[in-house]
Amino acid sequence: MSGVLSPLLTFPQCEGGSRTLRFIYLVNSSSFSLTEGPHKDGVMPLYLGADLLSNTEIRTENHPRFHAKFAKRGLATKVEFSSAFRFQGLKVPVSNNSLWFYSIQGLFRVAFEMFSKQEQLAVMEKFQDIWKSHINDGPLSSSYSLNVQLDARNTTTQTEVPQLNDSHIEKTSMEAGGSDVSADVSADHDYCSSKEDKEQPLVSVFRQKLRSLDERLSCEPPGGTELLDTISLLLDITSQFLDGTLEEKAVSEAVLVLLKAKDWTSVYTSSLLTCVARWLGQQFHAAYSSISERVEGFKVQHIERISDLPPAEELASELFPEAMQKLLLHWMGLSDDSTLEKRRSEYPILLLILEFTNHNLITGVAHVLYSSLICK
Repeated sequence: MSGVLSPLLTFPQCEGGSRTLRFIYLVNSSSFSLTEGPHKDGVMPLYLGADLLSNTEIRTENHPRFHAKFAKRGLATKVEFSSAFRFQGLKVPVSNNSLWFYSIQGLFRVAFEMFSKQEQLAVMEKFQDIWKSHINDGPLSSSYSLNVQLDARNTTTQTEVPQLNDSHIEKTSMEAGGSDVSADVSADHDYCSSKEDKEQPLVSVFRQKLRSLDERLSCEPPGGTELLDTISLLLDITSQFLDGTLEEKAVSEAVLVLLKAKDWTSVYTSSLLTCVARWLGQQFHAAYSSISERVEGFKVQHIERISDLPPAEELASELFPEAMQKLLLHWMGLSDDSTLEKRRSEYPILLLILEFTNHNLITGVAHVLYSSLICK
């Protein structure tokens, strides 16, 4: 492949109190610049996320999750550069040549959430004019692929950097008398470590497991789409967990798939059921105060007609969490498809159970039964 490796790019930087922030100018969805030049009116400054989160309470290994959270709000973005671009002072793997950046709005948001008061004041004094000039900027896309540096030679020449693979970059670098960028000991922020002995032990083990899984799938592809769908779902969950974008609905789907993956052991000896039951019980117990508050509010509203309460099903739906009702309904052999007559006959029992287990008595029957049990 023809082409010459671009020299190391040195990001412009600005001082904000005790912090030095590197940045670039986003010109459009595929182009960037290291100077404003003639594109001043159309560019958007983006600030390096690694500099923003340095010397904060966020641990380095948690930076990607934190960035992803701000990306969902349009305040940060993952910028993937052409593989030929290399950066002074930054170790970035060629195979994943990407960096996180924040808009000026994102910079202020991070400052007021993570910085000290003195640093916040310094940011306000330094960047308020930039914030004002970009107050109408729209939210950032979650990612950009940049392969054009508009000021690569001068501010008016548009230069597209050739796409180079890893081996070509290393070869060209050595021929030029340089060193492998990924081994640059002067780098102040390490986004990669190509040697396993430099990795954290747990990360090394995790990477080994992924390689083992890849080899197993290549040599022994599992039969049936159901198994592959399950594996794909679990990998999606893992990716979302790492990115900090995991949502409750996705977890629900994954848990249900695993619970139905096979026939587990007897109900009397199932460690799975015991674990799930313990977790549910803890969650329901933690909801005691909010349920009591709702029940007390209901009693105040119905104090004048306590003997003329709504039907049991309506009471249960209004006062107790849906999860509690679903558990008991299916435990009792009922479902949403059960006949109205069947539900009406069983719901008073369900309501009594909810009243007793939550220590919140509502109906007259519950008060009488509870008093009878206590007296005995």
